[in-house]
Amino acid sequence: MSPLLPAVAGGAPDRPALRFGTRSLTYAALRANAAGVGARLAVAERVAVWATPTLETAVAVVGALLAGAAVVPLNPKSGAGELEHIVSDSAPTLLLAAPDDRLPEVLGGVPRADVEVAVDGAAGGAAAPDAGGPPFPPPEPDGESTAFIVYTSGTTGRPKGVLIPRRAVAATLDALAEVWQWTADDVLVHGLPLFHVHGLILGVLGPLRHGGSVRHLGRFSTAGVARELADGATMLFGVPTMYHRIAEALPDDPELAAALRRARLLVSGSAALPVHDHERITAATGRAVVERYGMTETLMNTSVVPGGKPRPGTVGLPLPGVELRLVDDEGKPLQGADGPDGTAGDEVGEIQVRGTNLFTGYLNRADATADAFTEDGWFRTGDMAVREPDGWVRIVGRKATDLIKSGGFKIGAGEIENALLEHPGVREAAVTGEPDDDLGERVVAWVVPEDPAAPPSGDDLADHVSARLAPHKRPREVRYLDALPRNDMGKIMKRALPS
Repeated sequence: MSPLLPAVAGGAPDRPALRFGTRSLTYAALRANAAGVGARLAVAERVAVWATPTLETAVAVVGALLAGAAVVPLNPKSGAGELEHIVSDSAPTLLLAAPDDRLPEVLGGVPRADVEVAVDGAAGGAAAPDAGGPPFPPPEPDGESTAFIVYTSGTTGRPKGVLIPRRAVAATLDALAEVWQWTADDVLVHGLPLFHVHGLILGVLGPLRHGGSVRHLGRFSTAGVARELADGATMLFGVPTMYHRIAEALPDDPELAAALRRARLLVSGSAALPVHDHERITAATGRAVVERYGMTETLMNTSVVPGGKPRPGTVGLPLPGVELRLVDDEGKPLQGADGPDGTAGDEVGEIQVRGTNLFTGYLNRADATADAFTEDGWFRTGDMAVREPDGWVRIVGRKATDLIKSGGFKIGAGEIENALLEHPGVREAAVTGEPDDDLGERVVAWVVPEDPAAPPSGDDLADHVSARLAPHKRPREVRYLDALPRNDMGKIMKRALPS
């Protein structure tokens, strides 16, 4: 396999690679610092990284990958029980952290190594490349070797360690480069956490694989986005919560609007971006937000192609190298107008995918791995979607929480949520299904009103949805909340809604 990070291993030394706040590294300095980390790993097979949004985390991950080790990112916000499970399950031989990081007691059993980053390339006293030590980086590992062990959220049980091979990382980043025309001239800005696929693999390794640079905000702010885009950044990555804040700020922030107009690419992921926010951003800036669809086990599956006619609510077409189909409850591919290719019109089916972007299995969970795949190698995503006649994919929700079977119809919660968000009295919305003696399940809307003192009535919201969608998709019950429960990525945690 060719190098996973060729620009780091031997690219243009003076080009900017990473910037976190006021601290930055050129490719030469990154390589030197990464070599210092790699020299301390020896023959380590797995290393944990305390994944704070810092330069130290990025250097630790790059050094481990170049040394051939598998990286286990640890979410600093995880509870003690979850961290104990992850380190027990993954058994890292070393834990990399910034010198000032205070680690929970539960991690005390894992040997710690501090990552001291020097901007001038003197990597914390460790030998720099070509300074008499062993050659760095060592030969590139096989493409099937594990690059990351990323743990799932654990919403249906203990978190599972997803084994992401090096070839999947390379395949996804190269496919995105082809579709997005991502090059060494691009400068990416984002404020995403670095313990998951979006912020770490796409948001840090993406620029580094292509020879570009990344500017991390540390903490997301619309002011930070405006500053970096005005200062030459060309791409912005974010999650829907971030784009919602941008949409809210745009009417009163002409500098933010002007900065967004300068961006070559605005990308949203990790959850569906409400249509209303799409429309507000486009109206204020003339720029369409590009959505893509992926998950930990598959990395990226689809993307909207930039530059085409905006189609809010869709996640585009399968990426190069990715096969995608929709199947019914029995696992049979849905038949569409164009034949048995998964093109299903308005019929809802589960997404299944195959390709070089897939994980190799769940760590220590052969049973779960077997259950995740069909006999012919398709991965069962658990995501429900419809496919438009031209092949574009529109996700309607998760099979476990967002597919509602009411009155003989299959209803996706996502499209009802989008319709609710178009109501001027609705700030946030979530839709679930609950048992109903007559319908099987009834549609329940959870609403955060714009004005808590005068929320829209249930009848008003039901009529609003019926005017935009089929009548059977209207909410039968509306419940009001002060806020919806969300995780670190801004995804609504429906299992945490009040019972």
